[in-house]
Amino acid sequence: MIRKYLQNLHTHSTYCDGADRPEEMIERALELGFDTIGFSGHSYMYFSPLIGMTPEATEAYKRELRELKAKYADRIRVLCGLEFEMLSQVPLTGYDYLIGSCHYLKIGDEIVGIDRKADEVKRVIDTYYGGDGLRCAQAYYEMFSHLHEYGDFDIVGHFDLITKNCEKADLFDVDSPGYRKAALDCLHELSKHFRLFEVNTGAIARGYRTTPYPAPFLLKEMKRIGCSVLISSDCHDRRKLDIGFDQAMQLIADCGFDEVIVYSDRGFEGVKIDL
Repeated sequence: MIRKYLQNLHTHSTYCDGADRPEEMIERALELGFDTIGFSGHSYMYFSPLIGMTPEATEAYKRELRELKAKYADRIRVLCGLEFEMLSQVPLTGYDYLIGSCHYLKIGDEIVGIDRKADEVKRVIDTYYGGDGLRCAQAYYEMFSHLHEYGDFDIVGHFDLITKNCEKADLFDVDSPGYRKAALDCLHELSKHFRLFEVNTGAIARGYRTTPYPAPFLLKEMKRIGCSVLISSDCHDRRKLDIGFDQAMQLIADCGFDEVIVYSDRGFEGVKIDL
């Protein structure tokens, strides 16, 4: 039984766009009583080289995490993962687990970021979609539905990231039938290939949202079709390593889940929720 979630598999360090060195994050995890911390550096992106880990940095990242895994073996489980960005062209070997995510859209010959502040996303909508935010959201889900073509991922990352700014900015209507159909169609396609989705509190940590991803209607559908969920904070700052975890656990339970996935010595497994 689990009452408090004491691990995080979606974290970013100074190897990519995080603020802290891996060992600093491990020490913070120990302060919080975590049993597991997994690192998920961004894959190298030729189209956004300042965000992902270069090939050289990737090897240094793997090497340091092997050393830290050994150093802390009797205190906490340390895992080496990768957050793979669609369109990346990197090997997927040598990791304990893989997160598959989508932060960019391919529009013709251009690759355009949509994990941005509201005014930047609005410019994308105006420039490429004639001001129609719903078309942009539909394009995001259409692209994300092809995630399986890039690899066999353990976790689907922040499924409805496209809604990051929608609490504070009028980009599109997240309650509209058109939006919900696009999101659900993508979920159904992804669920043919992947069964584990994260409940991600990262937008809470960075002040964009007051609630975790995904939305309740998506979580309820995940439960209905037999998918599983775990919790992460998509951490870029060790001070917020467990931000929103209690809220996320309650959301999961409210959406009908009676268990949450954790990483154990046996790999991914479900644990009953006790709230």
